[in-house]
Amino acid sequence: MKLKFHNFEFNFLKKTYIMGIINVTPDSFFDGGKYFNFQKAVDHAFRLIDEGADILDIGGESTRPGAEPVSIDEELRRVIPVIEAISKRISIPISIDTYKARVAEEAIKAGATIINDISGLRFDPQMSTIASKYKVPVIVMHIKGTPKDMQKNPYYEALIPEIIEYLRDSVVIAKQAGVDENMIIIDPGIGFGKLPEHNLTIIKNLREFSNLGKPLLIGVSRKSFIGKVLNESLPEKRLEGTASAVAISVINGANIVRVHDVGFMAKVVKMADAIKFS
Repeated sequence: MKLKFHNFEFNFLKKTYIMGIINVTPDSFFDGGKYFNFQKAVDHAFRLIDEGADILDIGGESTRPGAEPVSIDEELRRVIPVIEAISKRISIPISIDTYKARVAEEAIKAGATIINDISGLRFDPQMSTIASKYKVPVIVMHIKGTPKDMQKNPYYEALIPEIIEYLRDSVVIAKQAGVDENMIIIDPGIGFGKLPEHNLTIIKNLREFSNLGKPLLIGVSRKSFIGKVLNESLPEKRLEGTASAVAISVINGANIVRVHDVGFMAKVVKMADAIKFS
């Protein structure tokens, strides 16, 4: 399985790729405020590349549980200068983490080459059109509800089948808009409308998502389900738990892992890949 776009090629039969997180926000659950300053965000981008990132994922709106929406203008004000500053100076792709079509389009014009939509193309009906227009890969994620209300007693009758059906429908939405089916990546949405036990079940049964025939991205980094298992309320105390979840996700079929701690997780992924591809 390969992903080819612009001047990039990912061969998922040879390695697992690392997506480094850059939150240009004041309120993200782990690093909110750390990289809200323009220069700090730019410096962090180059640091992540040095540590081994294969993709940079830049977002200007926190989607942590309970988060309030940010206006389009404010989101643009946060992310566009950062993307413009780094896009011509790096040799890896930039992903724009947004569910707003206008933000995605402006980010692409500024140099982004991947769309990462937490809503699976549901929150903004124009998003699939933008992905098709600019011929960029699109990551479609499963979410139950919205960031503001998604953790209020999420319930599933059949967890894995329901998530697969949602993602299958997102793939259909993308294809109907003209997106090349080889440019679609799926994400089961760890922590987005899931209880801790749901997240553990998803990771344990990750191989079931291979039935969709798409590259699989997973984001477990420092999330609250890890804190629940380890009895660690602070995200800063969840590095080892993240490493375990990342390694198991890789073995169970993840093709891309979205992480905060790129240097540390690059070693975890390299070891997991050595086992996975042996």
